[in-house]
Amino acid sequence: MKPWIALSVALAIAALALFAGINERDDTPATVFTGKPAEQIERGRYLALAGNCAGCHTARGGADYAGGRAVETPFGNVYASNLTPDAKTGIGVWTADDFWRAMHHGKSKDGKLLYPAFPYPNYTRVTRADTDALFAYLRTVPPVEQAAREHTLRFPYNNRFLLAGWRLLYFKPGVFEPVADRDAAWNRGAYLVQGLGHCNACHTGRTALGGTDLKADLAGGMIPMLNWYAPSLTSDVEAGLGDWQIAEIVQLLKTGVAQRSAIFGPMSEVVYRSLQHLSASDVQAMAAYLKSLPQTRAPADSGGPPVAAQDMQRIMARGAKLYEDHCTDCHGSDGAGKPPAYPPLAGNRALTMRSAVNPIRMVLNGGFPPGTNGNPRPYGMPPFRPTLNDDEVAAVVSYVRNSWGNRAGLVSPLEVDRFRSASPD
Repeated sequence: MKPWIALSVALAIAALALFAGINERDDTPATVFTGKPAEQIERGRYLALAGNCAGCHTARGGADYAGGRAVETPFGNVYASNLTPDAKTGIGVWTADDFWRAMHHGKSKDGKLLYPAFPYPNYTRVTRADTDALFAYLRTVPPVEQAAREHTLRFPYNNRFLLAGWRLLYFKPGVFEPVADRDAAWNRGAYLVQGLGHCNACHTGRTALGGTDLKADLAGGMIPMLNWYAPSLTSDVEAGLGDWQIAEIVQLLKTGVAQRSAIFGPMSEVVYRSLQHLSASDVQAMAAYLKSLPQTRAPADSGGPPVAAQDMQRIMARGAKLYEDHCTDCHGSDGAGKPPAYPPLAGNRALTMRSAVNPIRMVLNGGFPPGTNGNPRPYGMPPFRPTLNDDEVAAVVSYVRNSWGNRAGLVSPLEVDRFRSASPD
């Protein structure tokens, strides 16, 4: 659907929603926590880690939870709010009921509809007890007086009333309901992945209006504005969890490295700020849930448009020479790598997905897995942006995508140029 058509539809739905008085019923339950206040606060601290709340609500170099960090979207920037208990600019005058409405209904204290850059379509699944614990913890962080920045959204997306239509299309409030025929660990994993973990915010494709395509939930997609591809968690030809052991998934999520692969790109921050701090049982529950997802058998990249044999030989020969000069010391002439320090390239599905954006960006910008308790001194990859031109990057990425049994489309210099000019973050 073209954006202008989608926008017209949204306007019509928003008008209908407002005219009909369609608003989610404010069914705020009573606070249910009955334990000691200290226990509730500690529980809230842990839940804040599970949701990586500081990741968005802390600006680079700023005070924890004081807001101000820009969340870039195709429609403009949304700036995270101040979650400290400052009475003037934070949530100091909020009640637990106000916080519940924000998490569960996506509405601020004054009743304004919140932009879904705050992932309330996921947070609505969080229980009232956990929401109250999170609020209790945030009340204990040092208050910081820092006024919220105005969002810089383009017209007409800066008209908040349009959210009424967006919500009708993409938002349905509802706390997570355990699945009766699944065990407690599976349900715990589902609760974390679907709720506070908000995994589908990145690992699910987006519509023209920015809603997640739930018909392809966790099936992968480009992360808007960040120019990274979050792989499918339901396809063996992408993340490929179908033949991973649960222990391998746990190791990757908890430490950032495993024998088969390593974490890079935006997921590094998730592991660093959130997943490494979770209990072993919670990470295992998430791994068990992810492992249980129905695995689609989408075809692997078949190699793209036909390439003349002479051209293929030329590209592969050039790529092989570049690989020998720059890559063999770490990844080996056979692509086996030296895991977990240097991940294998042979059979690495992160290289052979249809989108080559991630390997292109790794060659251009280099990077490190996150430094974690389980991998405190991560080995990194140097950036080759200064030393390799677009033709050379295209050749070496094409080579690793088509060697040691790998099979994927060739990369063009134009693709490399596109991501060379993008931000390295």
